[in-house]
Amino acid sequence: MSKKRRVSRILLSAGFAGAAVLSLTASASAQDEAGFQSYLRTVRAEALRQGISARTLDAVLPTLTFNPRVVELDRAQPGDTRPNAPIPRFAPYRERHVDAARIGRGQRAYRANLTRLAQIERETGVPGKVLIAIWGHETNYGGYTGNFDLPRSLATLAYEGRRRELFQGEFIATLKMIDQGVPRERLKGSWAGATGYPQFLPSVYLRLAKDGDGDGRADIWTNEADTLASIANYLRSAGWRRGQPWGIAVNVPGGLSRAPLASRTTSPRCPRVFDRHSQWRTMREWRALGIVPQNGAWPADTVQATLIEPDGPGQTAYLLTGNYRAILDYNCSNFYALSVGLLADEVAR
Repeated sequence: MSKKRRVSRILLSAGFAGAAVLSLTASASAQDEAGFQSYLRTVRAEALRQGISARTLDAVLPTLTFNPRVVELDRAQPGDTRPNAPIPRFAPYRERHVDAARIGRGQRAYRANLTRLAQIERETGVPGKVLIAIWGHETNYGGYTGNFDLPRSLATLAYEGRRRELFQGEFIATLKMIDQGVPRERLKGSWAGATGYPQFLPSVYLRLAKDGDGDGRADIWTNEADTLASIANYLRSAGWRRGQPWGIAVNVPGGLSRAPLASRTTSPRCPRVFDRHSQWRTMREWRALGIVPQNGAWPADTVQATLIEPDGPGQTAYLLTGNYRAILDYNCSNFYALSVGLLADEVAR
């Protein structure tokens, strides 16, 4: 809850008149704005140290005001991160994210970009169907990319302070983008700073956005070629291995003992995500344990994979290769990564 709303609730519960509530709420807002402007002066000094021109800073910083809405959205994020918190079933998520409409749009986008996607796969090893699937998941193939002003949102979240290191870095990265010639009006996106068709954070844009059509610009807001090339560059940087699938859907025999397969390591990143994965085994070893691919086709015997049963024993399970981990790098959620892989397989049918 924002400071403004807390003040209003306290005053109303105490029986204060409406005029008093409005007066003190306005006072709280003024304090937020004053603190925000003071913070911007501190950031200006840091931005100058990082090489951003005074011209850019003078053009952008005076236009910024505190945005209480993004603070509310940040504090209202759902999710129970307790180690033993229940995990919902995957099937409902899959039904919403790998639905007929998204598959149909993806198939059309895939066919329309076949030549371009083939070239990108030759250069990076990342299959075009995976690029289309990520584009579809992130913004419904460009249908919605967000309308928050990135400099204002990121500066507000940095000032608020709960995750200052993250958001101040992204705010300064946004200023660098403007300094390098990205038009300010392009910098719209989610309240948390993701922007463009692939929903890159500004720091990711600076590091990995790619010119896909040779015009000298990396336009991830309106240009499909640049968007697809940039997603491929991201996945390659995350360790995508040429020639391997992301994973396969499998049936697990009822008598399989899971205990010897349980992972014995704890990931420093997204531990709840990786805790659901088994130990690594080769496809040959999984086959020897009685695992059966639902489509009847096995990857090469030497390919390593982990097992995940997102809806428990007796339901569809998946063998996941290292390329699945590259998708997790994009968004560290098993449901997201599974849905990307499944949508990718559908759009290429």
